[in-house]
Order: sequence, then C-alpha cells, then structure tokens
Amino acid sequence: MEHKDLDYLRSVADVQPKPLTRQERLDRWISLLERDPARRLNSLGEIEYKPPAERALVREDNSPLTVAYNDPILRADGLASDRLGDAMRYFGLSDGQAHYALCSCLSGHMAESSAFARRLRNSTGDVAWQQAIGAWTLAGLAVGLPALVYLLG
Repeated sequence: MEHKDLDYLRSVADVQPKPLTRQERLDRWISLLERDPARRLNSLGEIEYKPPAERALVREDNSPLTVAYNDPILRADGLASDRLGDAMRYFGLSDGQAHYALCSCLSGHMAESSAFARRLRNSTGDVAWQQAIGAWTLAGLAVGLPALVYLLG
C-alpha cells in the first residue's frame, strides 16, 4: 500500500468528514453549554407568539444558539447561522422542543448555560424509555384496576 500525505490527498480528492448524526449534534451542543455552566446566556424572547416566518429569523447575541454557531465543528457540519430556524433544522428541533429549551418565558431573559443544557437534554433526550414507562403504567392499570375494584367491592 502506498501512503500519501493528507494535504496531497485533499488536493486531488474531495475528502469530507462523516456527517454528525442528530444525537451527536445535540450532544456536542449540550457539552459546549456545559463547559462553562455558570456562563449567563440570553434566551430567545417569547418565540411562541411570533409567526413561523418571523420566528425562524429570531436570534440573540450571547445565546445558546451563539454558543453552537461559534463551534467550528458544528459549522463545518452544516449549522448555517445562529438564527432559530437554522438551528431547528440542523438539530432537528420541533417548535415545542425549541420553545422549552430556549424561550424567555421559561428562563427569563438570561439563564446559566447549564440550565439551557439541561432543558435541551430534557426536551430532546431518548424518549424510548418514556414510552416504555408509559406502556408499563398502562399495563399496571389494566391489571391493578380490576383487582382494586374487586377488593373494594
């Protein structure tokens, strides 16, 4: 096998890193927020009241979106700006997830970086375990309710 310098390979081939998965993107953003947990960041002002086209353009200096956009890895992977719409597309956030994690109505106009990280994790985490708990709860009710009625009857 012949070995070539990476710079040479880049000059003759389009060498692209493997794109991050949605979970890798979210994990990286959360870890960036957790690096300085006491850092005060601006939330996004009452985004639920803005029409969708206007909401997509919302941004704040020194916000959790700024933290993500300042990361060269996330930008190289495709994060286009620190505007809400670009972040929602890139991170795969629903309106509800973005609202819960970033809006001022839940955190005031400023909050610690760790609070944003926690809300991002809570709103975007693996929901399989939540669905499993819901299924077990329903199964418990299906078995337990008739037994309770029998005992009380």
